[in-house]
Amino acid sequence: MIFTKSLNLFYLQIIMPLTIFPDKLRFCYKSKNWQYHFDEIKEIGLIKKKKKYLLENSAFAIVTAAAYYCMLFSDLMDLYYIIPAILCYTIIIAIRFNDPAEFVYFFFIKDIYHNEIVTKIESKDRDLVGKQIDYYLDLQFERNIQKTA
Repeated sequence: MIFTKSLNLFYLQIIMPLTIFPDKLRFCYKSKNWQYHFDEIKEIGLIKKKKKYLLENSAFAIVTAAAYYCMLFSDLMDLYYIIPAILCYTIIIAIRFNDPAEFVYFFFIKDIYHNEIVTKIESKDRDLVGKQIDYYLDLQFERNIQKTA
């Protein structure tokens, strides 16, 4: 039974990016590793930013400009510049809508020493990290109530 508990604890530590101990908080996600004591953490949370498509939008503008240039200033037949433009538009749209994630998520922490750590997390891990942050905030609230009582 003890072996099973320790194995489950080991399994949870591997899966969970945020590990909460009685007096400290450890974050291990991909290559980012750090730990803080509860008293050192000033603010913790998730940041949600809308994804920017600068590369795709730029490619779309370049293809459009090239098609207009060919249409206005060259003696090419319509087929010679419309078909490549349509193919380029198709590729750009396929690249743009290939990733269904509309937002990029970041985990941030501010400490009492005015340091700020911001780590990009995958969209699929957002729910798990959010639940762990909520659990940490509940634990911190309980600790603050115990200190004042």
